[in-house]
Amino acid sequence: MTGNNAERIDLSRAHSARVYDFILGGKDNYEADRAAAAAALEAWPGLRTSMHINRAVMHRMANWLASEAKVDQFLDIGTGIPTAPNLHQVVQGVTPDARVVYVDNDPIVLAHARALLTGTPEGRTAYIEADMREPDNILSAPELHETLDLSRPVALTIIAVLQFVEDADGLIQRLLEPLASGSYLALTLATAELAPESAALAAAYTRRGIPMYLRTRSEVEELFAGAGLELLSPGVVPMHHWRPEPGEELAEAAAVNMYAGVGRKP
Repeated sequence: MTGNNAERIDLSRAHSARVYDFILGGKDNYEADRAAAAAALEAWPGLRTSMHINRAVMHRMANWLASEAKVDQFLDIGTGIPTAPNLHQVVQGVTPDARVVYVDNDPIVLAHARALLTGTPEGRTAYIEADMREPDNILSAPELHETLDLSRPVALTIIAVLQFVEDADGLIQRLLEPLASGSYLALTLATAELAPESAALAAAYTRRGIPMYLRTRSEVEELFAGAGLELLSPGVVPMHHWRPEPGEELAEAAAVNMYAGVGRKP
């Protein structure tokens, strides 16, 4: 990490990307992050399993978008600290010339951006340092327009971060606005409906300075409807039920606390 990045990290406050990193066994976290992770795991011990399942769902979504939907451009919001395989590795494994733009606001993620920018020779990856709650800064970034052609379909992926956004509807609609017809939205989002302990989990995150907003299945469906998207099969489902691999053993519902869904912009 460069000195400038290190100086910008607020060591007194936890960050969702670093909490996620610690729970998954990473080393890019600080005491505040570890304390938040411990409180979250005490509130709901199933969180670690759910996070691993979420990564697997992201891989399936990315692979489906690249192989079945034939999308070769991706905008990934709330990227997090690199954990292989990353989204660009999945999609460029299907389409070597696929282009990916990552977005995050954690200086540690920025310090690791070099790993995110190492893709296939044919493809292209870029990184934007921006807060997802300020979408105009994302949409005006030169890196976005230098990497993606917004006149062609783009897959907008927002994985496991919308629970940290109060106005998820407004964020989604603004990010989709300049994207071409035939673009996609793929998301996973936390809920208390599948694992009631998630309410205590959300409270633990919020007490540590990371406000968390849980949503019901109908509220997640409304995110797609409000953006005018065609919700694709199998709809909004517990994330482990989103297009599982043939023969894949599904986790118990109590082991997940997120819904998943993919929609298409007409």
